[in-house]
Amino acid sequence: MKKSIIALATVLTALISANNIQANTIKLESGTTEVVDTNQLQSVYDAYFDVKDALIKSDSKLTSAKAATLLTAITAVKMDKLKSNEHTVWMKVVKKLTADAKSISATTDLKKQRETFKSLSKNTYDLIKVSNPEQPIYKQYCPMADADWLSKEKAVKNPYYGSSMLTCGNVVETIK
Repeated sequence: MKKSIIALATVLTALISANNIQANTIKLESGTTEVVDTNQLQSVYDAYFDVKDALIKSDSKLTSAKAATLLTAITAVKMDKLKSNEHTVWMKVVKKLTADAKSISATTDLKKQRETFKSLSKNTYDLIKVSNPEQPIYKQYCPMADADWLSKEKAVKNPYYGSSMLTCGNVVETIK
């Protein structure tokens, strides 16, 4: 029963994400569709931050659901709409991003989710570094986990240890 509820929540989350992605398109008079969102990768970044926030809460079920949303966002990216430098990095990281998102969504083992999040963060960093984010993004580092993550907030909230060591870490880079 528990697995059915998790599976249902994951499917609903993916459907809602797909609807949100579709909401970013408009119909032109000629009947063709054009993407309004100039930054194809913003939904990927937003979903990454949702996964991070779920890990901060140490909520493995929520983390799994948010990773499923991230997977939907990754598959919705239209490579031909990416800027040249983004496209180059996207081609290098998309397989790993997809594998990490699948891995995190497929388990409710918090330890495994956090371990995979290390790789997800590294590849998301490589991508966000070339895409000139609208707001500053902070690369943060935890020496205890020997791992980085990205945050929209300067204040440290550690996704690798949650409430047990919430403020362990520091800002190592500001991406603008």
